Amino acid sequence: MKIAHCQFESWCGDFAHNLQRFEEGLVKADAERAAIVCFPECFLTGYPDTAEKAAAGAFPMDGPEMQRLLDVSSRYEAAAIVGFNEKRAADLYNTAAVVHRGHLLGHYSKCAAYQKFHRQGRHFPIFEHQGLTFGVLICADGGYIEPARLLALKGARAIFAPHFNYIKPEGLLQHFTKVRADHAARAIENQIYFIRGNNVVLDHTKSGISKVQGVGYGDSYVMGPDGQIIAQSRRHQEDFLVADIEINLPADTAWGMGKSAWSWREFAPLIEAELGKR
Repeated sequence: MKIAHCQFESWCGDFAHNLQRFEEGLVKADAERAAIVCFPECFLTGYPDTAEKAAAGAFPMDGPEMQRLLDVSSRYEAAAIVGFNEKRAADLYNTAAVVHRGHLLGHYSKCAAYQKFHRQGRHFPIFEHQGLTFGVLICADGGYIEPARLLALKGARAIFAPHFNYIKPEGLLQHFTKVRADHAARAIENQIYFIRGNNVVLDHTKSGISKVQGVGYGDSYVMGPDGQIIAQSRRHQEDFLVADIEINLPADTAWGMGKSAWSWREFAPLIEAELGKR
C-alpha cells in the first residue's frame, strides 16, 4: 500500500486557508495513488499555546466545519487523517479525524496532551482501509509505551502519528534524537510501521505560538518494523512524503505473542507491586 503525509504549514485561526491546503494534499495523494494521507496535529485550526486562542478556533465533531471537511473529502479517493482543536461541550480535546469519501470513519483524541486546556483522551480506536488495520496517536503520545501497545494488541499494523513541533533552538538537537529513538522503539516493540507526520513553521506570526520563539523543522518519516527509516521528508520546508508499506506484515511471535504483549504479561505485576510501595 502507498501512504502519504503532507508536511504543510498550518495558519492558526484560519480554517478556510487550512481547508484549502487539506484539499491540496488530497489532490497530491490521489495523483500518487496513495490510499491514506495524513496531515499535521491540529492542522485545521492551528495549535496555539493559549486556551483563549484554542477555544476561539475550535469546533465540534458535528459542526459546520466538519461538514465542509467531509464535503471536500467526498471528491477524492484517499482516506485522510487530519487534526483540529475539538470543542466537546465545555471541554477542548486535541483530536484527529479519520475521513474517507465524505464519511467520518472515527476520531482519536490525544492521550498525553500537555497543554493544560486540553482534556486527555482515553479511547484507542483502530481503523481498516483497503486491507490495512491502523491506529492513530498524536505527537507526545508516541513517547509512551502503552498507547502504541494498546493499538498493536487491537491489531494495528501501522500507527499514524500527526505532530506539531515548535522547538526552542537550544533544545532542537536533543528533541531530534529523542523523538527518533522513541519511534524506533515503538516500531520494534510492536512490529509495526510508525509514521511521524510533522508540521513545518515558515512564518512565526502564523503559528499561534506566543510564549516561546522556536523552530518548526519538519522531519516527517515512515519508520519500518525494524526501526529503520524507509522514507523521510526534507527539513525546514513544506514537503509531500510518500512511501510503500506492507499491509500483511507478520506479527512478531517469538514468545507465542508480540514482544510488547509478552513484556506486559510478564512484568506488569512487578511494576504494579513497585508502584504499590510508593
